[in-house]
Amino acid sequence: MARGLDLDLVEVAPLANPPVCRIMDYGKYRYEESQRAKESRKKATHIIIKEVKFRPKIGQGDFDTKVRHIREFLTDGHKVKVTLQFRGREMAHPELGAKVLNGVAEQIGPLAKIEASPRLDGRNMTMVMAPDKKVPPPTKRPEGSEKPDNTDKPAPSESAPASPEQ
Repeated sequence: MARGLDLDLVEVAPLANPPVCRIMDYGKYRYEESQRAKESRKKATHIIIKEVKFRPKIGQGDFDTKVRHIREFLTDGHKVKVTLQFRGREMAHPELGAKVLNGVAEQIGPLAKIEASPRLDGRNMTMVMAPDKKVPPPTKRPEGSEKPDNTDKPAPSESAPASPEQ
């Protein structure tokens, strides 16, 4: 029957008694399976870990700029590894590093959850933050795309005719 229809005979359940077979175009079936797999890979999210480096004696302006970058990474859905580098005698004061990292966590607030709390690894102190699923990311609109406010126009009343033909 399969040869007569120019199709393939595919064994579906070989362990069944009797074995179950299906008449189909096997090449088309494989193509559709690969398309489904490709589509599911497209929908998968790729989480990237971004790294932002701090120093214990960072200035307030630089601190604010780096925190703003962290906020952007988190709203894009990336994880952020915050690294604080110690040099020379700065290693004698790890509490200064912890203070900087706690300041970062305080500034970010509910936007992220801390996956790995600050800990000392050699000359670096690291902390990992992940975007919090509960907080929806703020939507950015390009300039000039704001919808105009129609609050100054009066709303049409029901007693007024909808069209001039009435």
